[in-house]
Amino acid sequence: MMSKKFTILGSGSSLGVPRIDGNFGKCNPRDKKNYRTRCCAHLQFNEISILIDTSPDLRFQLLRNNIKDVNCVLYTHAHADQTHGINDLRAFYIKYRKRLNIYADNSTKKHLMSSFGYCFKNKPGYPAILKMNILKKKIIFNSKKGNLLIEPIMTQHGHIKAASYLINKKIFYGSDVSKIYNKDFKRIHKLDYFIIDCLRYEYHPSHYNLDEVLNLIKVIRPKKTILTNLHSSVDYSKLKKILPKNVTPAYDGIKILFN
Repeated sequence: MMSKKFTILGSGSSLGVPRIDGNFGKCNPRDKKNYRTRCCAHLQFNEISILIDTSPDLRFQLLRNNIKDVNCVLYTHAHADQTHGINDLRAFYIKYRKRLNIYADNSTKKHLMSSFGYCFKNKPGYPAILKMNILKKKIIFNSKKGNLLIEPIMTQHGHIKAASYLINKKIFYGSDVSKIYNKDFKRIHKLDYFIIDCLRYEYHPSHYNLDEVLNLIKVIRPKKTILTNLHSSVDYSKLKKILPKNVTPAYDGIKILFN
C-alpha cells in the first residue's frame, strides 16, 4: 500500500533519555513519551524510503517502527549523535546488493569519508556499502505515484552549519538549529508542519530554546509545530501543558501523514 508518512524516530538530545547511566533528569520515568532516543527521522513517500541521519540508536529505531527498507540517507551534519549508526546501513547493502545513496554537504562528506572510510571504499572481504552524493539545492525523487521534492536549507548550529530539510514545501525538519536565516523565512512561511529543535528552556549556544522557538513561530506561522531534540531537563507532559494548542512536543515514533 502506498503512503506518505513522516516519522520522528528519535526525539532526544545527544545523550538521550534516560542517559546511559540511567539518569532521567527532570523527566518522569513513568511516562513512555519521556523515553527518547537520539534524533533521527524517516520519510515514506509511496515506495520510496528515506532516512534523515543515522543515529547511534538506528537499529532499535528501525526495528521498533517496522521499517525494513531504506533507499537513501540525507545527513544534517557530522556530529556523533547524527552519524554513528552508519554501520547498520550494511544490512541494506546485503539486502539490495548495491550501494546505498547518501547525501551530505561538503563538511559532512569530509567527516564521513575520513571517519567511516570503509563504508565508501572497497577492502578485501568488505565491499563498500555507500555511495556519496553532495547535497544540491533541490533533490527530486520519482515515485510511481508522483514526485518528491526535498530542498536542503542550511541553518546555523552553534559554530557549524547544519542542513535542515523542506519536504514538498509542506514539512520543515530542523533537528539541530540555533538560527534560521531571515532570507529563508519566505520559503517556510505558513507550512503545514514545522519540526524544530527545542533543546531546553534555558539559552544554549547551539540550539533553539523554548522562548526562541515560540518567537520564531509567530513569524513563520505554521499550522502545526513539533518540538524535537528534547533534553532530559524537559518533561513531556509539563512542557505540553504550557504550549499553545498548535504546538506539541515530539516523542519517539510520532507520525505525520501528508498529501
